Amino acid sequence: MIERKDVEYVARLARLRLSEEEQERMARELGAVLGYIEHIEELDLSGVEPTSHVVDLVNSLRSDEVRESLPREAALANAPEVVDNGFAVPAAGS
Repeated sequence: MIERKDVEYVARLARLRLSEEEQERMARELGAVLGYIEHIEELDLSGVEPTSHVVDLVNSLRSDEVRESLPREAALANAPEVVDNGFAVPAAGS
């Protein structure tokens, strides 16, 4: 089991304030996670290919093709304010 001082250390690094109850719960939960990792380390995974995702992914995005864009007038038609043929936005910090 993970010790309370370890939970306090990680919480301090993450700038979290945990109550006594939360620290105890985190110690139990982190201990369970570490126990599960120890269990996985015991398995023979020599024939398992490394993966970045558990299921095969197919690119669901459209192909990157050059095509005509929206005319500027249509893009700006519903803008609350237009300045120099572009969207007017508040200055930083406003």
